[in-house]
Amino acid sequence: MNQQVVLDWFDQNKRDLPWRNTTPWGVMVSEFMLQQTPVNRVLPIWSQWMVKWPTALDLSLAKKSEVVTAWGRLGYPRRALRLYESAGIIARDFNNQVPRALEDLRTLPGIGEYTAAAISAFAFGESALVLDVNIRRLFARVIDGVEHPTPSPSQIERRLRYELIPAEGAKWAAATMEFGALVCTSKNPVCEACPLQRRCAWRKAGYPPTELIRKSQSWAGTDRQCRGTIVQALRENEKLTPSALKKLWHDNSQIEKALKTLVADGLIETTGKSFRLAD
Repeated sequence: MNQQVVLDWFDQNKRDLPWRNTTPWGVMVSEFMLQQTPVNRVLPIWSQWMVKWPTALDLSLAKKSEVVTAWGRLGYPRRALRLYESAGIIARDFNNQVPRALEDLRTLPGIGEYTAAAISAFAFGESALVLDVNIRRLFARVIDGVEHPTPSPSQIERRLRYELIPAEGAKWAAATMEFGALVCTSKNPVCEACPLQRRCAWRKAGYPPTELIRKSQSWAGTDRQCRGTIVQALRENEKLTPSALKKLWHDNSQIEKALKTLVADGLIETTGKSFRLAD
């Protein structure tokens, strides 16, 4: 792969995303929000958060209920709680500054190998190995000649991709991610306008479809939708009784299960005979 082609493309085509010109804390907030959520949904919520909670300390002083409410419809609200917990640790143990070292980042709630690498690259300009789904798909097609990568990267894949990182490592991470998001997309890739088309192994092979069975995540009727319905109702109401919540869903047993798991996750709590967002 010609890294310079991708870097040059990025210079001409990168989106003007606000977290590309922000503090390390702003980068960290964006990385939590962007997990399994598209950019267009994150943009307004991220901007609101950065005005309301511009530092980790600011967020740590908020109530959990405020945090979950402000998370809005980004989905997976446990991410909001993990970010809230991380903010408290950063404020207390790291002098209100997002830690730079990967090993410190990985100790924070909600931060795994990928998120730590992304924060390291995008917040501090480090040459970390960032492998999100867009980057892995780009490499799988251009280098390996397959439509989609495996569900998770192997150690061999990590080693080979690490060897691709050029001197501008942080820019490379951003450029390959952007390229995968805008050009080498999962569906309907823009192959005719791709500056890597002559080097693309997938194109040379005749665009063979992947042999992997890629299951789309269902939503309608799932426990996740039920939990989301409850959380949204409690964002809009100070508290609700179980009977009121059961009117929002067709399956009482599913509501009861969702209430138990939401309490266990620390997202909601009981108050008398009602439920409310956890404080």
